[in-house]
Amino acid sequence: MTIDRAGWPFIAAAWVPAGLCALAGLPMVAGGLTILGIALGLFSRDPVRHPPTEAGAVVSPADGKVLSTGQADPTLAPEGTWEQISIFLSPLDVHVNRVPHVGRVTRVDHVPGKFLPAYRDGAAAENERTEVWVEHDGRVIVFRQVVGALARRVVCRVKVGDAVQTGERFGIMKFGSRMDIFLPAGTTLLVSPGETVRGGETIIARLT
Repeated sequence: MTIDRAGWPFIAAAWVPAGLCALAGLPMVAGGLTILGIALGLFSRDPVRHPPTEAGAVVSPADGKVLSTGQADPTLAPEGTWEQISIFLSPLDVHVNRVPHVGRVTRVDHVPGKFLPAYRDGAAAENERTEVWVEHDGRVIVFRQVVGALARRVVCRVKVGDAVQTGERFGIMKFGSRMDIFLPAGTTLLVSPGETVRGGETIIARLT
């Protein structure tokens, strides 16, 4: 199993003390810390995914459950008219994030904020988040990594000017979070609230 590099410091923070406790004759504590390290490794796992190659296909940028779909709330969305899909990541989901559509990164913004539970509607506008804008053939897709009550850090590895591919890894969120995707008005949405999606594979929308 591949582990995202952002997870290794957390795993080491559990396993190094586990080794010291084992040497000190504290097997129960060592065992607990070892299990914690394994759990942190599972949070940071990075499985292989096979993105679709269909023209116009928008893939899910994250594993998780669809919270809502439809016309975006103008108080939560970037300026303009957008379709929105929101996805909640539980602590058991893969937290490596993937680019939803091929294009060029035109904007990356980090916004400080609160740490409300990620499934709440207010989290989209009030929580700390990183927002990425990707343009392709004159159409723009915006996606936000939103931290939650447990996930208090996001890692975004793309920058303005980068050419990105559909399904490409671009970052990771820690331990339970939210992803909001804003698509051009008129985009065909292909998922409904309650559905489970896989980052980099599930087609959630189609650009028209």
